[in-house]
Amino acid sequence: MRRCLHCNSTFEGGTPHCPACGDDPARIDGFVAFAPNFARDGGGFKANYYDDLARLEGENFWFRARNALILWALHKYQPGFRSMLEIGCGTAYVLSGVAQAFPDARLVGSEIFVAGLGFAAKRLPSAEFVQMDARAIPYREEFDVVGAFDVIEHIEEDERVLAQAHAALKPGGCIVLTVPQHPWLWSASDEYACHVRRYCAAELHRKVRQAGFELLRSTSFVTALMPALVVSRLRTRKTALETFDPLAEFAIPRSINALLERILSWERASIRAGLSFPVGGSRLVVAKKSDVSVALSL
Repeated sequence: MRRCLHCNSTFEGGTPHCPACGDDPARIDGFVAFAPNFARDGGGFKANYYDDLARLEGENFWFRARNALILWALHKYQPGFRSMLEIGCGTAYVLSGVAQAFPDARLVGSEIFVAGLGFAAKRLPSAEFVQMDARAIPYREEFDVVGAFDVIEHIEEDERVLAQAHAALKPGGCIVLTVPQHPWLWSASDEYACHVRRYCAAELHRKVRQAGFELLRSTSFVTALMPALVVSRLRTRKTALETFDPLAEFAIPRSINALLERILSWERASIRAGLSFPVGGSRLVVAKKSDVSVALSL
């Protein structure tokens, strides 16, 4: 179901055009724009960072390990899903991995900046991409899975985003989240990335439950690399934002990059076996919407 962001009516069909009020969302750079006022300057992220991500994320151990963990979670908790919305899809690195693992699923990627959508559509032409503000999602009971991978920490109104994601899911659907963890790890890296917060587990669990979800799994990851992460964050904690180099963490020799990825693969094997880690640089949460449809006013 689509939800008209102008009159709040819901309607069937693949068109964004609202039959009730006639509202027809704009198109910007070829993409349907549900929040056109934010398409060029939406806040919460630096639009010029997409180019660096598109070049570097595919070979970086952290992005590769996170992708593998996300795909495991999808296979484990929603193995037969047929549709997925990714909030803040960036350059579609995650979504392209999902497409390979679930070739029959309908995939929709959203970004607040249209700049990112150009990279995403080039990487994954088979998916649908829309410009959207995650605080006002134009779907109701449309998807089996909603994913937000290192996204909601950029948004002040994260509770509203979670409630909107809940409404966009079909009954029985799942949300899959990854977020940066531990406020005490806050550093110039978070400031450059336009983070609003780093989460503690209790805060994230509370917000997920308040949005109407039942927690299925929650675990830290990048646990095995915590000593190195702590040293890195303490080193940059007092670094001036003007002198911070966001690409320094990508400048890793190939041999070290491969070793770090292997270490995280061993960690992932422990998670697959049922172990949940209490500490780690990031946290994975999988939560389920009730099988009973409930009308929400958002």
